[in-house]
Amino acid sequence: MDAEAVLQEEDMEDSWSLMSWMASCLMVCGGALPYVPQYQDIQRSSNSEGFSTRVCLVLLIANILRIFFWIGKQFELTLLLQSVVMILTMFAMLHLCCTVQNTNRVSTKPHRLSDLDFRYFWKWSAFEDYLLFCFGFTVLCAIITLLLLDSVMFVETLGSLAVMFEAMLGLPQLLQNFHNRSTKGMSVKMVLLWTAGDVFKTAYFVMNESPSQFWVCGFHPALHQPAVTPGAGLFFAESEQPTAVQL
Repeated sequence: MDAEAVLQEEDMEDSWSLMSWMASCLMVCGGALPYVPQYQDIQRSSNSEGFSTRVCLVLLIANILRIFFWIGKQFELTLLLQSVVMILTMFAMLHLCCTVQNTNRVSTKPHRLSDLDFRYFWKWSAFEDYLLFCFGFTVLCAIITLLLLDSVMFVETLGSLAVMFEAMLGLPQLLQNFHNRSTKGMSVKMVLLWTAGDVFKTAYFVMNESPSQFWVCGFHPALHQPAVTPGAGLFFAESEQPTAVQL
């Protein structure tokens, strides 16, 4: 009887280990999944106007900061790998948007980082400018982290800043929708997957006892991101209404 109980306990431990491994894999790659339908929509339509590239800015800053937070407070390797995957995903999105915009540009002066024109910040024409900005930001963070790595307050603040930026994920897209007065070009699947992903991440953080910055701020984006779709949908409905023709 005891041997049977031990076997059942071992089976449960094996099952739990398998589930934990699958959850970790989903955690690493799952953050990139919402951008697959958006990437496909941009490729298919050859138009990136509906997607806010500032979403990429927010996530790049958040994940670069998270990597340095991991250096100061080494939590699960899963979350570090997730940041690396997300950074690569954002670069892929930016590369596609730059390619599409340059293809559609008609006699418009390209904007470069070297112009130092704040009006066109993060609206550059060349993908290399985005890489250069992220490289400079990373070097700056590396220097500051190296100098203040022994400060617990600095490390904790770094983690809080990382999750604060990530919590603002939906805001750039919401502003883009209001600016366009339309949801055209924005993948609704992306927004729905954002919300589902945030619920999953929050549960993962709590169950794995991740640093408090992660699970406390995990609730915030899950609550406000659904507003992106209906908020933009209101303007989309208005934009579809026929306008009167003045004679």
